[in-house]
Amino acid sequence: MSDGMDKVFKALADASRRQLLDRLQAEPGQTLGALAEGLDMTRQAVSQHLALLEAANLVATVRRGREKLHYLNPVPIHEVHARWIAKFERPRLDALAALKHHLEGDQDG
Repeated sequence: MSDGMDKVFKALADASRRQLLDRLQAEPGQTLGALAEGLDMTRQAVSQHLALLEAANLVATVRRGREKLHYLNPVPIHEVHARWIAKFERPRLDALAALKHHLEGDQDG
C-alpha cells in the first residue's frame, strides 16, 4: 500500500503531470496528441509523464482502434485525501465550531 501511495505522491509532485490531470478532468478521453497540443513540452515528454501517471493509477487508458484514450482516475487522489488530509481537517473544524458556539453565547456547546 505504501508503494502505491508513494507513486501517487511522486506523480502529483510535478506541475506538468498535475496540468495533464487537470486537462483530463476537464476533458476526459483525450489522445496523446490532443494532450500534447498547446503544451510547452514535446510529445515524448507528455508520453513519459502519462506513463508515470498510469503507473500511479492516476490515469486509465482505453484503446479505441488505433487510438489510446486517457482518462483521469480520481480514486488514488480520494485515498490521499482520506488518509492524509481529512484527518487533519477534523480538529480545525471542531475548533471553529467551538469558537462559533462561544461567540454566539451558546451555553450548550
